[in-house]
Amino acid sequence: MDSNNLFINLTDISFSYPGSPNVLEGLDLRFSRNEKIGLMGPNGCGKTTLFHIIMGLLKPLSGKIEIFGKTAKEEKDFIDVRRKIGLLFQDADDQLFSPTVLEDVAFGPLNLGKSRVEAIDIARKTLDFLGLSGFEDRFTYKLSGGEKRLVSLATVLAMEPEILLLDEPTTGLDEKTKTKIKKTLSELDLSYILISHEFDLLSEITDSIYTMDKGKIIFDEKVHLHEHLHAHPHGSYRHEHE
Repeated sequence: MDSNNLFINLTDISFSYPGSPNVLEGLDLRFSRNEKIGLMGPNGCGKTTLFHIIMGLLKPLSGKIEIFGKTAKEEKDFIDVRRKIGLLFQDADDQLFSPTVLEDVAFGPLNLGKSRVEAIDIARKTLDFLGLSGFEDRFTYKLSGGEKRLVSLATVLAMEPEILLLDEPTTGLDEKTKTKIKKTLSELDLSYILISHEFDLLSEITDSIYTMDKGKIIFDEKVHLHEHLHAHPHGSYRHEHE
């Protein structure tokens, strides 16, 4: 594999929360340019923990993290990582903290050194791309769940990342908002890893679907034919269709 295209390389990563058994146990992950990966697994299997380790929000007990060809170990190593990787949190309320939508979406570009004029321009264009023109002066705390999710995605996209880490982006949303997010992701020319329990979503907008089990990622890309009478990658994983 071309090392210039290898974005994330995790080797033998283990992690546990204080007083608990290991959530991750010898996990490996190689994620490259232009990949769109779906990640499934039961609650508590370590999917969100994995994202937080990639971003440097959690520190593994052991293993090696290489991102964009550089070893990332200390806090200073993750500063550049967070400029290039956009993390969409599972709970939109963890992402939104400014009074208005425009302030929230402009915050990332400002933090990256853009002027206020540039940041506001980027924020407006991002909101327009997501069909949120007119939301600029809305109070974030008054938005509906679906609106908060879309604005959260806007805050991430406004930073113009090279990679997206998407943690359950459509969970609990109405069909209209799900469709909008799905359409947006399918149109983006970005590499991403998407955590979801919605198999049909993953089968439509990712190239490979992996599962997590016993602290590891199971790389099984075989196509399985099963009782729903259709075939897709990793069909042996228990799932539901809407």
